[in-house]
Amino acid sequence: MPDCNVIAPAWICQYRGAVFDMLLYLAPSFMLALVIQRLAAWHPFFLLFRLAGTICHELAHFFVGLVTYARPAAFSVMPRRMAGGWQLGSVSLTRVRWYNAAPAALAPFLVAGVPLLVALWRTRPGWQFEGIDLLLAFAVAPQFLACWPSAADWKISLRSWPYLLIGALVWAALRYWRL
Repeated sequence: MPDCNVIAPAWICQYRGAVFDMLLYLAPSFMLALVIQRLAAWHPFFLLFRLAGTICHELAHFFVGLVTYARPAAFSVMPRRMAGGWQLGSVSLTRVRWYNAAPAALAPFLVAGVPLLVALWRTRPGWQFEGIDLLLAFAVAPQFLACWPSAADWKISLRSWPYLLIGALVWAALRYWRL
């Protein structure tokens, strides 16, 4: 097997034991998330298990919308039956512009930090699985389902795409000429 430094940056190799511990800790939560997703598709009752993730998803939209002046006007985590399935929650933003569309719409990516922070907290050196970890697995699992923006979120984020593309090109050019 090749040395870690051959396939990854040195800063990752420095923490490879901690990263493995975090991934090991999060594996049951991830598997539980897949079970919850399957059960929720089978019967609406199981949408209740997605509530914690839905709340975090919508709060991410709300707070990023607040910070970027998208003016959040309404917040809901009540599931509603739609033509293609269920809408688990929503945030209405009244001032979506080119500069705040992508950050507000793609804010659920921040929810991925919740499982990572929990794993970082629980896998300190010398960690052992305890009873609280079972409860945390049920609390963290919905976050895996909630950290991906919905189709409607992606559609809204496209209002910013020309500016994101220009920004990416400027960043790439600066990085190229700085090397």
